[in-house]
Amino acid sequence: MSRRRRRSPCRIAYAPPADDTLAKMADAESFRAEMARTLAHDPYGHGSSSVAGERDRREATVGGAIVLYYVSGSVLTVTVVRMVALG
Repeated sequence: MSRRRRRSPCRIAYAPPADDTLAKMADAESFRAEMARTLAHDPYGHGSSSVAGERDRREATVGGAIVLYYVSGSVLTVTVVRMVALG
């Protein structure tokens, strides 16, 4: 019986435009926690979809925001480049 190796969670990084949006969010800490709980553990899951046919360029709705991000598997990093807070 083979066992699947569990991957370490990815680090979440925010590019300046996304960081600016995060700073303006009413509950930024809850958003960060939701990102850590979801996309950090499975950046290709959680209802995300590829953008422009690029597997590592993704879009997802997380914690009340639409998030555009890139996945770098070699350094285990999810870089959020743009966010639009909903509501």
